[in-house]
Amino acid sequence: MGRLTTHILDTAHGGPAQKVDIRLYSLGATRELLASATTNEDGRTPYPLLEDESMVTGTYELEFDIGAYFRKRSVELAKPAFLDTVVIRFSVDGAEDYHVPLLASPWSYSTYRGS
Repeated sequence: MGRLTTHILDTAHGGPAQKVDIRLYSLGATRELLASATTNEDGRTPYPLLEDESMVTGTYELEFDIGAYFRKRSVELAKPAFLDTVVIRFSVDGAEDYHVPLLASPWSYSTYRGS
């Protein structure tokens, strides 16, 4: 069985994004909250969001509260802030490992399938 991990890099400050709340939802017949976590000093969750028997083939959404993170850092944001909650929708094969990082600034973000 596979596993799902994530981390966040603050590209505006050049380092990990600490203390960002993250939520993972499965998207099946209904949208179901599966896990929530807060990033640590390395910008990573302290544990995989999915692993072993909970890692099943399907479509998921990760929500990252990046707007709250930048407000805590006292970053001068546009009024209203351009980014608040970043949502990434993706699909997985439950037998494989997936790492879905978020690279974010107050004005942009990107992601990719990491290893």
